Formats: sequence, C-alpha cells, structure tokens
Amino acid sequence: MAKGKKSNLQWIKKTLELKPDHRWEAPEGYKIFVANRGAVRFNVPQEWVFEPQAKSFKFLDKEPPDDDCCLEVSFNPLPPNDWSQFPLKSTLKKVLEDDGRNVISRGKVFTVKRQTASIVWAELKFIDTQAEPREAFSRTCIGLGSNVQCLITFDFWADQAHQLTPVWDEVMRSLTLGLYIRDPMTGAAFPD
Repeated sequence: MAKGKKSNLQWIKKTLELKPDHRWEAPEGYKIFVANRGAVRFNVPQEWVFEPQAKSFKFLDKEPPDDDCCLEVSFNPLPPNDWSQFPLKSTLKKVLEDDGRNVISRGKVFTVKRQTASIVWAELKFIDTQAEPREAFSRTCIGLGSNVQCLITFDFWADQAHQLTPVWDEVMRSLTLGLYIRDPMTGAAFPD
C-alpha cells in the first residue's frame, strides 16, 4: 500500500451574494461566523481580523502584532450518540487546572442551557510575562450538542475587560452547534 502525501492546508475564501430574502441576522457591528456549513456558528465583531489555522479559526481585534485579544475556536464532529451525560463541567475544570500560565485566580464554571446543546465556560486571570508583566484574562468554553464538540478560548488584557466582555457575551449568546445550512445565500437550514 502506497503512503499518501501530506497535503498542505489550503483555505479557499469565496464571497457569495445573499438573496434578498436571506435569513442571516447579526446585531449591529457584528458578522456571523459559520464553520463546516453550520457545525459551529456565532457572531463576532464586524471589523475583527480572521486568521484560519491548521486546526482552528482565530479572530483578532487588529492585525498582528498590534492585536490586543484573540478569540479562537476549534470543533470536532462526533459519532451519533447520546452525549447528554458527558461530564462537561469536570472536563472544563481539568482544562483550567492544567493551564501552564502564571494563573492568579480561577473563576466559577457557568452553564448555558440550550435546547440542543450544553455549554460551559469559565475564566482565569493570569500574569502575561511575554514583554512586561501584565494581567490578562482567559475564558474557555466547551460546547457539546448535535454530535458536535467545540472549544472556544478568548484571551484579553484585564484593563480592557470592560470593552471586551460584551464580545464574549455575544459569542456565548449566539453560539449554535449542529444547525447545518442548506443554502448559504439564504441561510436556510436543513431540513427546511
């Protein structure tokens, strides 16, 4: 059996004209991010910079190296199963305990209930020492629903929390898992 060549990841950006009767709606100042035809969807600030990675997607408030925050999402399709008993809270707590940064505090775990998904998130505060020591926050979310698991992280400076907390709130409010889109030009979902 011949070994296959490793392929380099190539993202293709395609712009489509929305139909006049499209169903896409985001709050003013936000745009809708959709991965894998609807496996993961949420709103992000309109002007943020999008950087696809090998196994994730990043959104930055400005072009690097001038960026002050980073929102990153990855996701995995799961085999059909009843995932309702998966221990999301304890999994998130373990992720936060294993964080290797200079953590100064860990917040409580919040649970977001949705009809088709379970979502948990928590925040930790750490000292970033890459340049001069500076307090920063890191929020981590694990979502599970419709046979999709997602991980979202959001790192930002503590002194910018007042302006960036609403961004996280909108991501959590709009986070949708496993609502697959049949027609991206209208936003119609399966099985419409």
